[in-house]
Amino acid sequence: MAFLEISGLKKRFGAVDILKGIDLELDKGGFLVLVGPSGCGKSTLLNTIAGLETITSGDIRIDGRDISGLHPSKRDIAMVFQSYALYPNMTVAGNIAFGMEIRGVPKEEREKAIKQVSDMLQIGHLLDRKPSQLSGGQRQRVAMGRALVRNPQVFLFDEPLSNLDAKLRVDMRTEIKRLHQRMGTTFVY
Repeated sequence: MAFLEISGLKKRFGAVDILKGIDLELDKGGFLVLVGPSGCGKSTLLNTIAGLETITSGDIRIDGRDISGLHPSKRDIAMVFQSYALYPNMTVAGNIAFGMEIRGVPKEEREKAIKQVSDMLQIGHLLDRKPSQLSGGQRQRVAMGRALVRNPQVFLFDEPLSNLDAKLRVDMRTEIKRLHQRMGTTFVY
């Protein structure tokens, strides 16, 4: 049985069908890359998996559990967007910890997670800086760190590298591949 399973997924905006019966199966720990021209529905598919868009019909299952009607916070999914969406008034550590703090994770556990993720992403030396003091690649790593500390069942990446220059995109693709191999979590990119 597939870990991430999408069956007959349809999404319509008004009279326009965007997703037309998507069927997809991905094993646990798999890495799926969605490729297609602009406007073909890649982001819409990711948004429906995350629960940010409601589906018109079909279902989405993670580990056999139907998540189609669940609120995004109940899906155990983390998403990294094209826009980093970092809080400018918070430090790197604060940005990474924010979601954990909201969920009531104890301070000691948050600090341990920040250390682990910042070491993994090689941003430990940046923890006291604000986003305005970071390069594009460093900001992207902070956004990834914020997703990684959640330790979800599935990671979704919606064009997370499109704001970076060509060389940094290549470097970050390698970094994402390395993270996937190290973590063994299911990735949809």
